[in-house]
Amino acid sequence: MTATDHARDLIAAAARAASDKLAQRIIAFDVSEQLAITDAFLLASAPNDRQVRSIVDEVEEKLRGLGAKPIRREGERDGRWVLLDFGDIVVHVQHEEERQFYALERLWRDCPTIELPADVVSHER
Repeated sequence: MTATDHARDLIAAAARAASDKLAQRIIAFDVSEQLAITDAFLLASAPNDRQVRSIVDEVEEKLRGLGAKPIRREGERDGRWVLLDFGDIVVHVQHEEERQFYALERLWRDCPTIELPADVVSHER
């Protein structure tokens, strides 16, 4: 089983929104075969708490425009690692230090990556 087309569309929109707010190291994984609760993860990071919040707000706004509302939003107070759960997808926006420490890419490396649209740019420092 693979991520649904709807999940892939949401991932693309979320990745574009993150890119628009200068997110770093944007990557998506198809976790549908590993998890029953969601189809895909999007990971993105930022160098500071303010930018983490900006990325989260933009992702949420863009996905609301597509009719997707978050079921859960966690970690917003600290701005170090914010999780947006949209059901079909989960978006993780992390401060770069948390990204390095928790290394979610390593945890999900056995899952296939989802190709992101060509206009999605991971802004590196």
